[in-house]
Amino acid sequence: MAVFRLLGAFPVVLLALASIGPARADTSAGASYVINLGGNIIATAKFKLTDSGKTYDLALDANVTGVAQLVASGTAVSRSSGSVGPDGLRSDSFDLVTHSGGEDFSVKVAYAAGNVGAFIIDPPIVNNINRIPIERKQLTGVNDMLAAFIRRGGSLDRSLCDYHARIFTGIERFDLDFNYAKDDVATSQRTGYQGPVVLCHVAYKPISGHYTTSEITNSLAQDDRILIWYAPLRDTGYFIPYRVLLSTSMGDLSMVLTSLN
Repeated sequence: MAVFRLLGAFPVVLLALASIGPARADTSAGASYVINLGGNIIATAKFKLTDSGKTYDLALDANVTGVAQLVASGTAVSRSSGSVGPDGLRSDSFDLVTHSGGEDFSVKVAYAAGNVGAFIIDPPIVNNINRIPIERKQLTGVNDMLAAFIRRGGSLDRSLCDYHARIFTGIERFDLDFNYAKDDVATSQRTGYQGPVVLCHVAYKPISGHYTTSEITNSLAQDDRILIWYAPLRDTGYFIPYRVLLSTSMGDLSMVLTSLN
């Protein structure tokens, strides 16, 4: 589970989207990424977005790979579905299943009008004096960790970074504050996109459900270098991360776009 805990450092992470205009009905598109830690590829991830114009379905599949298989192996499958609004997506349900070391772990969350209706964790999380308890009042006006990053706007510009997200994963409640850093250009021919991008700085604030002794949580909360570069997802009317970068005690953790489909 250690590798998946690192991947969870991309609550971010793994699918921040935003739109450049009204999305077309019956849109279906996807992208693939590699996830790198300290110069070594540790996982791959693929997502698929289906947008009917009023509702959406977002699926994510991740696999531990490369040198990470020497210490752990496993998969993660996540799905978010709900309604398409004028400024982004609003989740009705979120599911996550991980398989590692012969063990399964699952999370299911139901939302209604931005509020958490119910959530189930199997097996249950162990509570102790180091875990910050989740309070009911903290579960209003929230979104899941996939849908919360999807935004709709007029163009690829600094407005994409004018954003505050309140996220509940079923395990933890945290806030993300996006701020504009600069306009940039992606040029690498080894990636899945070349062209203009917008760079956002992201500040992570843990609220509840986390352990005060968690090195990853504490590092993210203190880090001043969580960065996301946004790029357009072809002509679908959405933007996706071209690159995500943050620092950990084991080196830089990055996610880079490798293909669009």
